[in-house]
Amino acid sequence: MCGIVGLHLRNPDLTPQLGKLLTGMLGEMADRGTDSAGVAVYGDRIWSPVGAGCVSILEVDAAPTVVADALRVRLGVPVSVQVIDTIFQLTATLDAELLLTAVRAEYPHALVIGFGSDITVLKGIGHPAELARAWGLPAAAGWQGVGHTRMATESAVTASGAHPYAVGPGQCLVHNGSFSNHATIRRSLRTEGVRFDSENDTEVGARFVAAQLAGGRSVETALKELCANFDGFYTLLVSNRDSFAVVRDAIACKPAVIAETPDWVAMASEYRALSDLPGVEAAKIWEPQPEVVYAWNR
Repeated sequence: MCGIVGLHLRNPDLTPQLGKLLTGMLGEMADRGTDSAGVAVYGDRIWSPVGAGCVSILEVDAAPTVVADALRVRLGVPVSVQVIDTIFQLTATLDAELLLTAVRAEYPHALVIGFGSDITVLKGIGHPAELARAWGLPAAAGWQGVGHTRMATESAVTASGAHPYAVGPGQCLVHNGSFSNHATIRRSLRTEGVRFDSENDTEVGARFVAAQLAGGRSVETALKELCANFDGFYTLLVSNRDSFAVVRDAIACKPAVIAETPDWVAMASEYRALSDLPGVEAAKIWEPQPEVVYAWNR
């Protein structure tokens, strides 16, 4: 049992409230998973400045100034390192994948938890409410946020096992459920050169979707391919900087609810995570149907 939340803002007047709203949603799902949690925030201009490539990392055994200097020497441009609890948020005025390549070369044992433009990924071990406070999440701004509270069922409670899995440029996936054939698909992806950071089944789904998107498929097609190839019970929320999509398996036994207004689209594992959103009393609210991909774009 895990909890998923996601909020896609249409009304720019609400962007200063994104972190506050996402924190409230995450807190309502805390009792669905108390061992670890994570969020992806799109568009916070302190964490992810306009025009900057961003990389979020954990498990770096070096001081922030040392990291900044090492990467500046390697890349030839200044690199900013913001410390957000245990996460290093790296930004530089170049493509995020160039920054990512430099990070992996300089710190091969660091855990990359997200990269792209406009994105900050934060995750860790502990109670979701405590983590949100440590990150300063209530003060974050932006146009989109995704969150997850985890109750581990098939892999260790580690930072690498926490969601979201943000393994493609600007992409993010969170998951409630389990993939029963993840080991087979992991082996297949590894033969194609795909690297993995954990033994979590969710990472297999994220890597599969990222490979589909890298091959030129739309998020809707990528999620239909996932439904055709993965066995198990699941609700998934997949995002990038421009889109937000939800899908459930053929049986749809994992809970999910979507709400939509002219100002925002939101989803969560349970309605109570949506109940304090502004204007929710006038929202269109429904339960997503099995294997139907629901997607929204900026």
